[in-house]
Amino acid sequence: MFVRKEWRDMTFRKETFKVCFHTWKCEDTGEEFEDEHFAQLNYNQVINQYREKYNIPYPDEIKSIREKYDLSAIKMSHVLGFGDNTYRQYEAGEVPTQANARLIQMAADPRKFLDMIDLSHALEGSAIEKARHNAGRLINKADKEETVVRNYLFDGKRRSRFTGFGKPDFEKFVEMIIYFCTHQRPWKTKLNKLLFYADFTFFKEYGVSISGSEYYAIDMGPVPDNFNSIFDHLAKMELLKVHNKTFPDGGVGEKYLPAREFNDNLFQQQELEMLQSINDKFKDLSTQEMVDLSHKETAWQQNADNPHQPIDYLYAFELKN
Repeated sequence: MFVRKEWRDMTFRKETFKVCFHTWKCEDTGEEFEDEHFAQLNYNQVINQYREKYNIPYPDEIKSIREKYDLSAIKMSHVLGFGDNTYRQYEAGEVPTQANARLIQMAADPRKFLDMIDLSHALEGSAIEKARHNAGRLINKADKEETVVRNYLFDGKRRSRFTGFGKPDFEKFVEMIIYFCTHQRPWKTKLNKLLFYADFTFFKEYGVSISGSEYYAIDMGPVPDNFNSIFDHLAKMELLKVHNKTFPDGGVGEKYLPAREFNDNLFQQQELEMLQSINDKFKDLSTQEMVDLSHKETAWQQNADNPHQPIDYLYAFELKN
């Protein structure tokens, strides 16, 4: 007997996926078969691809969501409107339907879980009090962590010529990111340039920036301060989805996709018009073309040798693009 591997199509829930199919093959008879180990290996490849495609949570994630509220599997099933044993089966490895997966993921947010408790009427007495207490504790913890992160990355800065005399506003900056990710789905390098041009062009027109972000001149052009940490934080908070791609030269590109809709309520009409103007102006340009344009700006040329010094927004009056 020897191990045979070949790429095969396997079907799960009426969808076909390619897997590296493992079997034992008899040299004498040519007969092939899966033992228990290979059967599980082949099956796992299909299931993992399905989970990836539809963002289906894994058993350990499903279990951890329930445990943080200190509920039994049957109580969790009742809150979400599942059958008595459904949640336990998902924890044991059964793959949730796409609809049930979304409900489980929503339950991970303690604020949404509180709404689910009230809507379901599945808990009462000490059980509902315990669940509400645990959800409230998680909300307070998340709020404290969010405040610390925001102050460190953004809100802690004072208004100055380096913030475009705008108040550093993390929420508006996040919405700007979501706006451009929604309309263009750009690579991170281009996204940074879109943010720069939006803030600096608005300053050029109105004497104040939109977001209050500081920008720095690095090799690839102007970028917001702490941009990598901010994007990582937004991905962790599930406000953005990350798509990574490895290019032939070995470089890795990151594309951020919006995880929710853009909220325009934080912006004045002139700010919304500026976001649209910047989007329309640069939407057909590639990442490299955006980098090349930004290198022509005095704001970058005069600061490229000092990447640790924020760019003065007064350079906005010399914008060429």
